[in-house]
Amino acid sequence: MTFQDYHARAELYLGSDRHTAIAQGGRSFATAAQAIRFAFEEAAPVSLHGAMLTIGDATFAGDDLAALYRDAGFPLPRKQDIKRSRARRMRTNRSGALYAAARSVPQRHTVMA
Repeated sequence: MTFQDYHARAELYLGSDRHTAIAQGGRSFATAAQAIRFAFEEAAPVSLHGAMLTIGDATFAGDDLAALYRDAGFPLPRKQDIKRSRARRMRTNRSGALYAAARSVPQRHTVMA
């Protein structure tokens, strides 16, 4: 799928099905990228069942909407990418205070009688 305009204004409809999403009304976003990221990282998973994204005359739903989020051209960092980069920094920066503090915490073992 080729979609070039992640910076266009967009309206996102969320609901457990398409009828519920339309009845609840759309939520406006300054960019399509922000709407897509909100849908997949912030919204309740059940609301994606009826999710629709309207950008101008184009409407994306279901697999097409998910493909926009997974696309290599998606301009915003994904939440999972942010978590991975933080974890990588923590592993490589073992001289950091947080790592040292975590190592100095004594282990407590409880004995069940």
